[in-house]
Formats: sequence, structure tokens, C-alpha cells
Amino acid sequence: MLDKSCVHTYSQGGLHFAVDGNSGAVHLLDDAALELINLIISERGIENRADLTEFLRQRPRWQEVGAEVLELVDQGLLFSEDLTEVPPRPETVVKALCLNVAHDCNLRCSYCFASTGDFKGERELMPFEVAQAAVEFLLRASKHRRQLEIDFFGGEPLLNWDVVRRTVEYAQERAREHGKVFRFTITTNGLGLTPAISDFINKHMYNVVLSLDGRRKVNDRVRQTAGQRGSVYDVVVPKYRELVAGRKGRSYYVRGTFTALNLDFAQDVAHIHDLGFAQISMEPVVTSEEQDWALREEHLPRILEEYERLAELYLERQQEGRPFNFFHFNVELKKGPCLYKRLSGCGAGYEYLAVTPQGELYPCHQFVGNEDFRLGSVWDGIVHEELPLRFKDAHVLNSPTCRSCWAKYYCSGGCPKNNWEKAGNFLGVDELSCQLEKKRLECAFYIQAGSQPYSDQE
Repeated sequence: MLDKSCVHTYSQGGLHFAVDGNSGAVHLLDDAALELINLIISERGIENRADLTEFLRQRPRWQEVGAEVLELVDQGLLFSEDLTEVPPRPETVVKALCLNVAHDCNLRCSYCFASTGDFKGERELMPFEVAQAAVEFLLRASKHRRQLEIDFFGGEPLLNWDVVRRTVEYAQERAREHGKVFRFTITTNGLGLTPAISDFINKHMYNVVLSLDGRRKVNDRVRQTAGQRGSVYDVVVPKYRELVAGRKGRSYYVRGTFTALNLDFAQDVAHIHDLGFAQISMEPVVTSEEQDWALREEHLPRILEEYERLAELYLERQQEGRPFNFFHFNVELKKGPCLYKRLSGCGAGYEYLAVTPQGELYPCHQFVGNEDFRLGSVWDGIVHEELPLRFKDAHVLNSPTCRSCWAKYYCSGGCPKNNWEKAGNFLGVDELSCQLEKKRLECAFYIQAGSQPYSDQE
């Protein structure tokens, strides 16, 4: 059988593409190949290779390009069947913790998913004893796994810097004793950075995420201090530059959020790059539709156009010899992640957990505060044993919508929290996020095609 439901064609920047979702193959097409593949997709009478062969035999004009299409079909690279079977549930091996070391923040960002840092609860800081217990829990729950991760998050983790520093030192000592290795990440708004803190981060943190939304007027409109005094942009940009200068090639991201107030967010990416930052992420805001800054369906055409502008900017600066890296345009075509990662994505709820200042465990930082999703604690471990099973089963092969989608093995079904919020269950789809992810994938394939000579393209 020819699976036409998972073949997607599109054109961008004068180039034509066909994506075979089942095999993951991406093909660069000429005009004739695009026309023929679209015709095959729309023709109801073509259900198998024999039908296709007969269709082509009766149409001599398609003989040459038709032979190429048949070759791709025979290689399992076009109109391929999805032979992937639903795998058994993986063992629960926790490999990463997000430590919410501060349920408090020195900013009052309008769009904050964490209710300006308190996660709709008390403003509090994580005691070192809880952080210690979290490290011990991870050492136990990681079982045979050697490489472990701890993300310091909030609120604003620098409000609890002493606990962050002591936790890193404690975890490194305990890792040596257990024959394991920790990688640390910290996400910060930058206000509390000092030269000493930046030096520690650059010495011990595998990755650092620096929050900045772009141009000064864009950033300061939604990212304000608790007292709404001064320019956050003017304070943090010099601190970020100093920190990044000391990274010496190590990983970092300047992470922005775009909203309905800056739908021209490609300009914000350009601005961040012009500031000297080459590792950039710009995420769509997730909030209730009642807010002025919320992204709604009416904004979708404008956002999709803006991603195309961003792709052109990416290529322009690459050709000028001053490239930057945009997180969502990083798509590996030849050496992708393992099967289960392609099916289920981030591993929230069983591989990746969040820890509150009181030591409670949640599936990820976005579920913190919702008692229906409290898994247990760093002392008791996972006691709500049925909940991880729901996350393990929330993969693309179990989703009626995702299973027949060309993007399934690239997006892995999207964010479970967004799907739950928008569709009411993990196997549903956040339609807006889905459309944005597909467009980012299209742009990523276009960039890869535009980054090499035509003769090198497949």
C-alpha cells in the first residue's frame, strides 16, 4: 500500500519539497516532480505500486520523472508504509530534574506561566536540605544511567544563589562517589548576575539560558521589575555579554518569547544577534486567549510569514559569514534521536521531573502547582505510579491525529502540557502549536537545502 496521508509537499523561496513522514526522508523537487507527486496524492485510484505503475504507463509525459518516483517508492523513501510498532513502555529511569530553587522572582513579566514566579502559591526559596534530597533521589531513580542532568529554574534561581552553588558542589562530590556525571543548566533573567556568579556558571554549568525578548521596547514592555522601575534591557544586556564572553564555546542560549505585541519577532532575533549573541531561541507565548499578548488563530498567517522571514535572515547572515544558530531550525535529517525519543519527545513524567521548594515531584515545571499531577516527593519517590504510565503512552503512535501526520517523527507530538491545556488530554493536539511546529520544520528543511550547492542536495 502507498501511504499518501503522510506525504507533505510545499514550496518556499523558489524551492519545492516533499517530506515522507513515515521514513523521515526529505526530497528536493523540480517543477515536474512536484506536479506529479501532488497528482498522485490527489488521485483516489492510486493505492499501491501496481496502481501507480499503471497510472504512469498511461501517461507518457511522466515517464522520466515517474521512474524516479517509483525508485523512491521501492527504496521506502516516498509513500512509504509506517512499519513502526507501538513499543513496550520504557522502564522508569529518571535522568533529569528541574529544581525550582526559587518560587519567587524579581521581575513581574506580564506573560509569565508561573504567575510571576510563585506558581500560584507562596513565594518561597528551596532549602539546601531539599536540594540535597533531590540529588539523592536522582542518584537512586537514575538506576543504571550514568549521565544525569539538573536544571536550576524558578522564578529566578539567582535569588537562591547560595543553594544553587552548594547543590552543584554537593552533586559533583556525590557523582564521583557513584561513578556518575552531572550536567547543570541554569535559566536566569540576568538581574542578579555578578562577575563572581558568571565565573561560577561558566566553570560548572553545561548550559545557561538567558532571558531576553529582543529590542529594548519589546523586552521592557512585558519584562518589568517588581517595582516597575528602570530598564531591564539596559541592566541585563551588559551582564549577558560579559557572561557569554567567558563561555569560550560552551553552550548557551539567549531565549526570547514573542507575543501578539511583537509578531515581527524576526527583527528581535536579528537584534539579539546584532548584540553579539549567536545562540538564540524565540518561543511563542503560551497563555490564556483573554490576554492582550496571547497568540490566537487570527495571528497564524502573520506568524507563518514571519518564520519564513526568519529563515531568509538565517541564510543571509550565513552567506555574509556571520551565522547564528536558531534553536527551532536545528533538525537532524541523517542522525536523529532514538525511536522512543522520536515517538514521545521530552520524557516529562518519567525521565524528566520537576521539584518544588518543598520537595514535591511533578511531571515538569509547567505542571507545578496542579495537585492532580503531583507524583510524590524527593523523599518518598514516585508514589502516584499510574501517572507516569499516562505520559509514557502519550506518544504519536497512540494519537489519532499525530499518527497520520507527516511531521510526527520530527515533533514527537508536541508539548504534553500544551496538549492537555488546549485539547483536554495528552493525545489531543494544541492546534496553534502544531501549525507553528510544522512551519518551523519547513523552514529548517529549506535552510538545509539553501545552505549547500544544488549539486550536493538529495
